[in-house]
Amino acid sequence: MLITDMKRVIEQVSRDKGIEFNVLVKALEEALRSAVKKKFGNKIDIEIQYNEDSGELEVFQFKDVVESLSDPDFEITIEEGRKLDPDCEIGDSLGTKMDTTTFGRIAAQSAKQVIIQKLKAAERNVVYQSFINRKGEIINGIVQRVTRNEIIINLGQAEAVMPRREQLSNEVYRRGDRVRALIIKVHEESRGPQIVLSRTHPDFLISLFRTEVPEINEGLVTIITAAREPGSRGKVAVTSNDMDIDPVGACVGVKGSRVQSVVQELKGEKIDIIPWHMDPAKFVCNALAPADISRVIIDEINHAMEVVVPDDSLSVAIGKQGQNVRLASKLTGWRLDVKSESRYSESLKTGFDALMNLPDMDESLANRLFEKGYFSIEDLGKATAEELAADIGIDNEEAHRFIDAASQASKPEAAKPAVDEISQEAAPEADPGETIQPDEADIGEK
Repeated sequence: MLITDMKRVIEQVSRDKGIEFNVLVKALEEALRSAVKKKFGNKIDIEIQYNEDSGELEVFQFKDVVESLSDPDFEITIEEGRKLDPDCEIGDSLGTKMDTTTFGRIAAQSAKQVIIQKLKAAERNVVYQSFINRKGEIINGIVQRVTRNEIIINLGQAEAVMPRREQLSNEVYRRGDRVRALIIKVHEESRGPQIVLSRTHPDFLISLFRTEVPEINEGLVTIITAAREPGSRGKVAVTSNDMDIDPVGACVGVKGSRVQSVVQELKGEKIDIIPWHMDPAKFVCNALAPADISRVIIDEINHAMEVVVPDDSLSVAIGKQGQNVRLASKLTGWRLDVKSESRYSESLKTGFDALMNLPDMDESLANRLFEKGYFSIEDLGKATAEELAADIGIDNEEAHRFIDAASQASKPEAAKPAVDEISQEAAPEADPGETIQPDEADIGEK
């Protein structure tokens, strides 16, 4: 196999393994070089060439032309040299073709091992190159082995792993089961490429909709983002690039056929399809559907929103164990604090009363503070004198006094019992350190 009929063997291996012809030739050349070095040592000067006409690997040994021999393995006399090349001179290096059949069994075994190693390395590289650009793609496979922490999936050309954290909790896998999952990582390791699959990643949900909804592949509908609690519930935000196409309707399909296909693949995971909106407040309102929203107070600094809902919509907005608001927060990227209207009114009254307790404060001034977005002594204590003076029409000295008084009053030891009691009652839903900006939007429709 080392020399004769090599071309046919290389072409067959290239077809069977999917490895380029030239890669195999280089592997065989290195294997043959290893066999020669094994027999003659590292001093030997050789050159290996693949002869396309004969389909053979030819080995040429280069020997120094000398007047008298001292080492026949590496030298040739001038007389012998001129038989090969009449123009050669002493000091030249002449190449002679070697008889590779004399390498012996040990050298051949060494060459075989190198060939096997090179073939495996070439196969691993082919697999890696074929998968490295497929991250984010859904792929089908068959469960080959199930362990406590992961399942091994046969992809045909390679094996992949799906760790337990990437598996749906309500799924049980057995050997031979067919699995559809998302490629999320491809690592190149010494033992071969490590392909990691997931059925819990939000992109898996997006890719399933891309498969089911032709308008997405055509660019008419775009999925902006998705959020999931895998196996339980997910939310997908969509928008349309064509005013005549309803993005939500396109994703739902006729009688819900498209979304039901996704739900079935995810073993009953409930999917909410949300219309995306460039206005963050309206997007949040859409994400909290089906709850009605009364108003949204935006805190740009902390990237948070206080969402006020009617009392009878509070449980719907929050969802079971807080799931709806939690998913809405993930989907929109905003920290959300949902309050009922009665609770919001109570917190406003508490803040107004706290402002009224400050020295030299009157009702008219407190109302002006509220109009400018200073809803509590905490808000007032964080203002600068210049801002406050400009907002409510007082001088800087008076603004400093109000700010200092608010800062002192907002300290825990300075709080009055009545205010303390109300603050503790509001603690589970309100962040005492949160700064609410005066950008308040009444949302009348979703």
